Amino acid sequence: MLTEQIKTILMNLWVYSLLLLATAIGIILTPVLIAGFVITYRWNLARVVRHMIWLYGRVWLLIIYPFVDFKREGVADENIPPNCVFVINHLSFFDTYFMGSLPSSDVTFAVRSWPFKMFWYHFFMRLAGYLEVEELSWQQTLDKGLSILHGGGAVLFFPEGHRSRTGQLQRFYSGAFKMAVASGRPIVPLCIMGTDRLLPPGRKHLKPSTVRLRVLAPVDSADYGEEGGHRRLRKEVKAQIAQELELMRHLNIDETVGGSA
Repeated sequence: MLTEQIKTILMNLWVYSLLLLATAIGIILTPVLIAGFVITYRWNLARVVRHMIWLYGRVWLLIIYPFVDFKREGVADENIPPNCVFVINHLSFFDTYFMGSLPSSDVTFAVRSWPFKMFWYHFFMRLAGYLEVEELSWQQTLDKGLSILHGGGAVLFFPEGHRSRTGQLQRFYSGAFKMAVASGRPIVPLCIMGTDRLLPPGRKHLKPSTVRLRVLAPVDSADYGEEGGHRRLRKEVKAQIAQELELMRHLNIDETVGGSA
């Protein structure tokens, strides 16, 4: 049986090598893929690139399969509104890759500026129309987000703003909740666990892990239309996510104890 150290070495050689290969192939094939999707589906360029990024996430799920036990749990695909506002807790750089497991590929990420500084992603993030919230004014972010939502797409926020270094939820910013109320579209809370073992902030190498992504029931933003209602929505959604993460932690502990019994 492989030791943990050997598994970790094999994992990093396997995952990073194949991820680099998949990235290089994707970049080379980009013009052909864009032309194919535009001709086939009649999508605009940003929609096509978002679909390609979603496919890239799917490839990631295949690459990590030998070393990561990943499951998506919760609300069935048919109960996830296509043009909703997703909010998710944030533990690792690789949280975004697991969004390839969502049923829709038309998801625009609202993120801080630092991912845009990685030259191998910058070009595609711009083409996809991702929202760089630190560079845009709130009104620009809102206008772009509303256009996406009214066009049938979804917007995804990390309301903590940056990765948690303790695994605990941090304060939530209001942007996602203001956008949901302004658009009248539902909030869909997501809970992710295990990516802080896979690759936490400050570490370079991956570790074998168990990752769970749980989709919670949509929250109707129409119930929060009063003045300042987004604050109540933010508070209640954060409480839901915190409660669900606690249940997931206990379940993970029980599974670990049961598996070693």
